[in-house]
Amino acid sequence: MSSSLPVGTYRREEVGKDPKEVSRSPCPVVNALANHGFLKRDGKNIYKEELNAAMSHVGMSNLLGSVFAYPTYFEYHNPTLAYRSPPVSTLQKVWNLLKDPYSFFSYFGCWYPKQLDTRGVKYLDLENLAAHGAIEHDISLSRRDIGQKEGNNAPQGDLIQEMLDSSWDGNTLTIDDLAAFIKNRIKRQLKDNPDLVYGPAENQVNCGQIALMMGCFGDGKTIPLSYVRAIFEHERLPYDEGWKKRTWWTMGLYEFFTAVKNLVKAVDVTF
Repeated sequence: MSSSLPVGTYRREEVGKDPKEVSRSPCPVVNALANHGFLKRDGKNIYKEELNAAMSHVGMSNLLGSVFAYPTYFEYHNPTLAYRSPPVSTLQKVWNLLKDPYSFFSYFGCWYPKQLDTRGVKYLDLENLAAHGAIEHDISLSRRDIGQKEGNNAPQGDLIQEMLDSSWDGNTLTIDDLAAFIKNRIKRQLKDNPDLVYGPAENQVNCGQIALMMGCFGDGKTIPLSYVRAIFEHERLPYDEGWKKRTWWTMGLYEFFTAVKNLVKAVDVTF
């Protein structure tokens, strides 16, 4: 392992050699943060403060980063079994929000009850983020669905290449390019995985992930293809390609939710 490398220095750990040593997620940006040492390089025993702090290294505001980091530490509940859970009263929901505002996003929870350190503090391994139906969803940009033999966590080179090939000008990816790519992915997955689950909620999460990529690594409307290749093929932050994180004006909640709304409109999927 390369824990002695300086923070910020890139090295991609060999995930396939020994899964007990290295944990990675379905998100190439989160994996890149580990590959650069902004998270523990082995991807294990990540505390929520560490995950939240790492988000700043891609140019997210502290608040936006916390909205993505903190809710993942709620307990994971398989959405297909939600009908077994007792209903929660409105009063209880309000009380939960007063106690912890992040409980509004508790459906992003990826944590399992056994993941406590000796002090009783929660931690995650990056592979937790592959918990199906929380943040992870069918019709990913670079992963196949949980119902397929490849699983939902390992990067798929052919999907990454198809995304790169969807660039209209060969130099950048635009919102329209990515919207068309998602539509093609939906058509293909309807054939390849008849059991897929992809509705308005999953589409919004998908658009949210694209909005982050476009806002943190692009100008909100386009992103250089070289950046996309670095992030998805190498799970590396594109410093070598000229990228610099946003410092003077980080990506905040308003910009993010506005971008998601515009992307949902651009994808224009009817459910």
